[in-house]
Amino acid sequence: MTTYGSKRIVTGAHYGLRDWMAQRATALLMALFTIVLLAQVLFTSQPLGYDLWAGIFSKQWMKFLTFALIVSLAYHAWVGVRDIWMDYVKPVGVRLALHVFTLVWLTGCAGWAIQVLWRL
Repeated sequence: MTTYGSKRIVTGAHYGLRDWMAQRATALLMALFTIVLLAQVLFTSQPLGYDLWAGIFSKQWMKFLTFALIVSLAYHAWVGVRDIWMDYVKPVGVRLALHVFTLVWLTGCAGWAIQVLWRL
């Protein structure tokens, strides 16, 4: 039996499938949140202002949905930006620094957003 080419050892098979599915699931949650929020704004008789926004986000189920959106958005962004760093930044040290910066930035943004949400 003759074999051609080099024997390639494949590691991490299906690694990208989990991230691809996470991107789709988080995008679906963000779309659902957008539809729910638009419905509440469009189908109200109140004038658009602080009282309407505070009323929408004061409900416990909306706070939960918004919290889920913030976490989903942070994870969605992490997967996308991490893939960009892995594909286009070749020096390992620079890539690691960018990964750490991205994680710190996204964690800070998510923490700030949650703080704003819980202040309502």
